[in-house]
Amino acid sequence: MGEQKRKYLIVGTGGTGATIGAYLARAGKDVTFIARGRHLQAMRENGLRIVRPKDEFTIVPCKATSLEEYAGRPDVIFVCVKGYSLDEVIPSLQRISDGHTIIIPILNIYGTGGNLQKFFPDSLVTDGCIYVAAEIMEPGCIKMNGDILRVIFGVRDPAQHREELTEIEADLKQSGITGVLSDHIARDALLKFSYVSPQGACGLYYSVAAGAIQKPGEIRDCFAGLIHEIDLLANAMGIHFEEDIVKRNLAILDTLSEGATTSLQRDVMAGRQSEIDGLIYEVVRLGEEYGVDLPIYRKIAETLKERLA
Repeated sequence: MGEQKRKYLIVGTGGTGATIGAYLARAGKDVTFIARGRHLQAMRENGLRIVRPKDEFTIVPCKATSLEEYAGRPDVIFVCVKGYSLDEVIPSLQRISDGHTIIIPILNIYGTGGNLQKFFPDSLVTDGCIYVAAEIMEPGCIKMNGDILRVIFGVRDPAQHREELTEIEADLKQSGITGVLSDHIARDALLKFSYVSPQGACGLYYSVAAGAIQKPGEIRDCFAGLIHEIDLLANAMGIHFEEDIVKRNLAILDTLSEGATTSLQRDVMAGRQSEIDGLIYEVVRLGEEYGVDLPIYRKIAETLKERLA
């Protein structure tokens, strides 16, 4: 397929989806954004603005619409909604996809791709994850709280590989995104989870932003301990990381602006629906399933359940 003909659809234009789509669109790729409410209206009227730590850019014009109004047939769909919103978008995704469609879920919840594939027997659903610290600053505007932007995706079964996946990887790289077509996506997705879950759990438990976790002391030690427990769980699951993930994730955290928080924290503190079950409570359940003691996760889960009851 020619590069100019590949149609990308971004479903969920929050910090994750908007950033991926904006970089692709800025590089001249054919991108349509799915949004709603005031965010959609602002994007239609003024474009999509991306504010980075040292500069900013705006996508104008910006092709944006609601999922209900979208009538195209995309080649690639990046699904970037929250885990609790996935079920409500599936019928629309089934309507607009077919056998040639490649669906790449970029969610915080581990194992999303395999679960989603069941609803799309004719399409290819990969697994995927992203490293980015970004959030909606105001309607039509995304604030990036760091320079890292890394998208990793891949098939769970090598027999599912398509050449288009290599082309998508190239599109991402051409757009200024560190795109990685993984040969072991189960490991790489769990590696990402080993960062986002501990940061969300630690930040929520102590009610702090990244700056407090960057300083030596109890809070940073808690973050490191949570990462270590994910490593223990991964070993029990038969997944072995090729590096010291505690050291790795601490280094990633230290690149963030001091005020950066996770979407989990922001949702919980605002009283909104959140991904706390998949990001924290599910880890405790997996520990029980695989016979791994996870005392820090268990303590935080029990405390948060009481606090949020």
